[in-house]
Amino acid sequence: MRIREAKIGDIKQIQFVRNSVRENTLSDPKLVTDLDCEEFISKRGKGWVCEIDNRVVGFAIADLQENNIWALFIHPDFEKRGIGQKLHQIMMDWYFTQTRKTVWLGTAFHTRAEKFYKVAGWKEVGMHGTKEIKFEMTYETWQQVRNSASRIQE
Repeated sequence: MRIREAKIGDIKQIQFVRNSVRENTLSDPKLVTDLDCEEFISKRGKGWVCEIDNRVVGFAIADLQENNIWALFIHPDFEKRGIGQKLHQIMMDWYFTQTRKTVWLGTAFHTRAEKFYKVAGWKEVGMHGTKEIKFEMTYETWQQVRNSASRIQE
C-alpha cells in the first residue's frame, strides 16, 4: 500500500473509485466531472491517493477555498483495511498546516461514513442541505485527536 499526492493523471481512477462506492453515491455521476477533480486537487486544495499494485483504491481531497473535505472514498473491495484512516490523517494534518480555520464536510445519514467521522472526532453541527449531516473539525480538536492517537501508539 502506498499513499501519495494525487496527480491530474489519477483522475480517471479517482472517478472510478468515486463511482464504485455503495453508500453516498451520486444520483448522477456527471455531477462531479474530471474538470472538477482537477480544480480541487490542483487549484482549490490538495488530494491524495492510496495505491495497491499501481491501482488507485482510495482517495481524499481537501478544499482550502471552502474549508471543506471534498472527498474521502475507498473502493468497496478495499474497505476495512485502514486506508480511510490513513488518508484522513494525512489530509487533516496537511489541512491544518495550511490554515487553522475550522473544516467541515457533509455525509449521508446512517452510513459507515457517518460513524467513521464521529469516531474520528468530528462534531455534528446540523444539516448540509436536506439529505446530509454537517460535521466540523476545529484545529484544537484535531490536535487533541492526534495527541490521543500518539499516546495510544506508544
